[in-house]
This record gives sequence, C-alpha cells and structure tokens, in this order.
Amino acid sequence: MSVVLRTPEERFSNLRDYTFAPHYTMVSAAGGAALRLHHVDEGPRDASPILLLHGEPTWSYLYRNFIPPLAAQGHRVVAPDLIGFGKSDKPGERSDYSYERHVAWMSDWLTQLDLRDITLFCQDWGGLIGLRLVAAFPERFARVIISNTGLPEGESLGPGFEGWRDFSQATDPFKAGRIVNGGCLRALSADEIAAYDAPYPDASYQAGARQFPLLVPTTPGHPSVAENKAAWRVLETFDKPVLTCFGDGDRILGHLDTAFQRRIPGAASQPHRRINASHFCQEDCPGELVALIDAFARA
Repeated sequence: MSVVLRTPEERFSNLRDYTFAPHYTMVSAAGGAALRLHHVDEGPRDASPILLLHGEPTWSYLYRNFIPPLAAQGHRVVAPDLIGFGKSDKPGERSDYSYERHVAWMSDWLTQLDLRDITLFCQDWGGLIGLRLVAAFPERFARVIISNTGLPEGESLGPGFEGWRDFSQATDPFKAGRIVNGGCLRALSADEIAAYDAPYPDASYQAGARQFPLLVPTTPGHPSVAENKAAWRVLETFDKPVLTCFGDGDRILGHLDTAFQRRIPGAASQPHRRINASHFCQEDCPGELVALIDAFARA
C-alpha cells in the first residue's frame, strides 16, 4: 500500500452540530497495512446499537442530526467513517481501494467492536458495503433500513448513475461539498458545504472519493460481481424485518427500492416508504428519518 494520509484534526474544529467524541479502531484487509478507522459512539453502551453507514463522498457528519435525538431516545448510535473518508485514514493511491477491501475493513471493525442486535440504516455506498455485512454476519443484525442504494450483480444501474460516474471522473477539482449540495432538494449552507470538504485538505486526500464510483459492479466482468451474487443468496433467505425508505427525488438510485422489496423475505408486508427527498435524504428529511428509525428499532 502507498502512503497513508490522515486529515489534520484542526480541519474538523468548530463544525456546527458535530461535537461528538472521536473513537478509533485499527483495521486491516487481507493482511494489509493497519489503518485507523474513526467512528462516533453515543448513547448508552448497553443498548442495542443503531448503525448508521454513510456513502460517497460524505462522512459521519451526514448523521449529525440523527445521533443526538436517537441517543436521547435511549439508543446506542454508532456512525463510522469509511476508510478514505471523514476522520478515517486515507490511502493515497486509487489502486489501494477496492470494494472487497472496504468490506474487509468494515468486517474487521464490526467484529472488533462485537456489535450485535444491530438496527442498520444504510444509504449509497453505506448500502453496498452494509448489505454485504448483513450477508456475512446475518446473526448480528436484528433489522435493516435501506435507503437510496443498490446491490448490483453486474447490471447497469441506469443513465442517472452512469452520468454521475462519468462526472465524478471528469470534474476537476472534485468538490465534495458541492456534490452533496447537488444531491439534496434543499440548499446546504456554506458551513455545511465546508464540512463536507473538511476531510480533503487537497486533491491527494481524495483517492477514495474519486475511485468509489468505478468500484460499483455494473458490468458482468466487473470485480465483486461474484461476491455480490453470493451476498444476494444470503439476503434472499434473510427473514428479519427489512424496510425501504427512498427519496423520490433521487435520479441516480431512487428506482432501486422495489428489488429489495421483492427479493428479501423480511421486506414482505413492511410499510415501505417514499419520502420527499433527493439522494442525500439525511440532509433533506432528518426529522422524518429519525422518527422512522426510532419506531422501527422499537417494533
């Protein structure tokens, strides 16, 4: 592995509504170098965890409006930063990143923390990785909420995703805050946009963010097709509660909810939701989603 970058802590100082104590775990993939993975961990430690997984190019800041109210309701709330994002370490070469390494890093993290009886909320790459964790460790998950994501097995996700993938490779500079703002119905404030840019002092920190769109297995010969097919075989037997809640303004992945509803047994007869949100529904409808997660975790 190439040089590993670590965003200076002062980049994260004075972020409004993000004052959570940091927690760090050293993780590795297939005997590779150990990397420092950051997570937020709020609420009573003896409560069943709500695991909030972000996607690209966001980080746990995406859940700043979820963590305090869910913790106040008595939930343990855990929100990690994927490797390459947020306060987690950032390998410096795009070749350092693969779908399978991300699954391995998060599997190592999950088992080290020994999280069990998990309520998972996953969106974007949080779903591509999070649903692989469910398939690998189904006994650790009590219920799952799936939002604005997919789990492709070598098929195209449509022109919306293809347009985003092409844009992500062509845009220069790569401005995470502007990208997140473009994936919301509401306009983010200047402070919020700056917070999404904070993990990246310069372009050298963005290898993971730039590479992620190319890792989605959307062609038959793409790496991770076999692994996702195997994951689907497990998910097609998963009978614990599974709820979809997709933003109906998401032009990239907003059409993929019906596959989960049709293929996962635990999704049968659940009150699936469509909400007035774009791709980053956490920014558009935080209160509505917090209420949904709280109610679903208690059901």
